[in-house]
Amino acid sequence: MKTEANTAQQTKSESEQTTPYQKKTLFASTVGYALDGMDMMILGVCFSLISTSFNLTKADLGTLTSVTLLGAVLGGILFGVLADKYGRVRVFSWTILIFSFFTGLCAISPNYECFLIFRFLSGLGLGGEFGIGMTLVSESWPKNKRSRATSIVALGFQVGIILAALTVNFVGETYGWRWVFAVGVLPALFVAWTRKGLKEPEIWQNLKNQNKNKIAIGKLFKDPRTIATTIGLTIACAVQNFGFYGLTVWMPSMIATELKLPFKNTMFWTISTTIGMSLGILIFGWLCDKFGRRPSYILFLFVSAVSIWFYFQQTDMVILIIFGSVIGFFVNGMMGGYGALLAEHYPTDARSSAENIIFNVGRGLTGVSQVLIAYLATFYSISYALALLSAAYLLSAAAFVFLIPETKGKTLE
Repeated sequence: MKTEANTAQQTKSESEQTTPYQKKTLFASTVGYALDGMDMMILGVCFSLISTSFNLTKADLGTLTSVTLLGAVLGGILFGVLADKYGRVRVFSWTILIFSFFTGLCAISPNYECFLIFRFLSGLGLGGEFGIGMTLVSESWPKNKRSRATSIVALGFQVGIILAALTVNFVGETYGWRWVFAVGVLPALFVAWTRKGLKEPEIWQNLKNQNKNKIAIGKLFKDPRTIATTIGLTIACAVQNFGFYGLTVWMPSMIATELKLPFKNTMFWTISTTIGMSLGILIFGWLCDKFGRRPSYILFLFVSAVSIWFYFQQTDMVILIIFGSVIGFFVNGMMGGYGALLAEHYPTDARSSAENIIFNVGRGLTGVSQVLIAYLATFYSISYALALLSAAYLLSAAAFVFLIPETKGKTLE
């Protein structure tokens, strides 16, 4: 009996050890998502410089964002399917090469029309990268650490935001916005390391060896139970993106216009909120592995709904800055769980498709939500529009209660 107990303890200890391959997948996916975040956020940070260069209107700038998101949705669908067919590492490399190449071409755009086309094409790669990196980590890490591992990948996007700000400040201010986009070519060098240092996950390789690596997008809708899950997860991803972009895009504007506060205060708000978001992502991943996916999401969604309603009634800048970290903690902390959550509901031959399609359709719906916020902000106020985010979080909580089953500890098939 003692020997059996020792053997079980040894097996458990070995399963908890992190292998060099797992570390490589985590590093590659985290860096990939950081580069994704950097490329996505550079556009917003450079808006004023690009606007002056091409003499753009606010509508033109809005179109640039929408076109990039449209590319991300289409790229997510295309490359998610291709990753299930041809392999995670191979297609992961393709996506980084694509967004690096076309971001670089943005630097030499002769006019707005060419810039618009290049942003759309770079968006294809940006949309494909997220789900493939998350799939790679989910299939490589043990089930008791899966959510914590994907939360570190999610943290990469926050690093990308910081990299975007630093690049614009140190390169854009001195050399102009074109050199900022020229820096966007550098991620292509990362691909060489990725292809050399990584092999495909064993679970996908076994599928290929059996000649079962077919296009299986239909498995997202194979029966009523799965259809309900797919709808629920799409709602959750849409609300997640709605909240993130709603805060990061509109909150600085509210501070500067409605509250008539110095624009420099937006920097302090951004720092506070980003710190809260980063801590929330890491802690949420741990909570999901410890207590389960559904209870963790439902808790954070309800707290987000209540805190957002309270938050946007405030006008004191000190309160807005201090509680910005609290809002960021709950609103964006949930990003720490999506990689594992989406991976656990679908089989290996449809996993990357599910990750990319569901998350990017949610991100695409965010473009519609931004129009709604703009409309409400025009006829009422930005604070009124953002307070309505509370309802969106309650909708997402309902999706977890009624549509999305628990998958904690699930072995991937």
